[in-house]
Amino acid sequence: MIEAAVFDLDDTLIHLPLDYDKLFQAFSRIMKTKNVRPLTKTISKLDEKTKREIFAVWDKAELTALAIITPIKEGIVLYKNSKKPRALVTMQGRALVDRILERFNLTFDIILTREDCLDRVKQLKTAAQTLGVHLENVLFVGNGESDKLAAKEVGCQFLEVKK
Repeated sequence: MIEAAVFDLDDTLIHLPLDYDKLFQAFSRIMKTKNVRPLTKTISKLDEKTKREIFAVWDKAELTALAIITPIKEGIVLYKNSKKPRALVTMQGRALVDRILERFNLTFDIILTREDCLDRVKQLKTAAQTLGVHLENVLFVGNGESDKLAAKEVGCQFLEVKK
């Protein structure tokens, strides 16, 4: 039985048009390495000063794209139809998330951004624990293979949103 819904943000509820190639080039310069993938694992191993620098560049790119963000209809409909406790898990930054939530009138019982955790599995576990539900009773609404794999790893149900 589904007791809570956890939503991903980018390409699930909204489309955030970022030039990731350009962003990854900036990250490479900051980290002084060409190999920045997988990004979240690479960033999680950085010292705090470098991590803050990466996040500042990432925040700037996201906030620049804020003006052209568009909603993902299927994801928004699922959000609106969800009457259970809701969590948001995202690799976007808090500065952007706060503006998106206000702009699209979205509310969540818990919000986990990249500043909180760079691991989707840990985000899902934290969301379920904070909401007080067992992972098998969580519906994770996301997009793509990485979200599906994270849901499978923690044992929650998964619903994929298509762009």
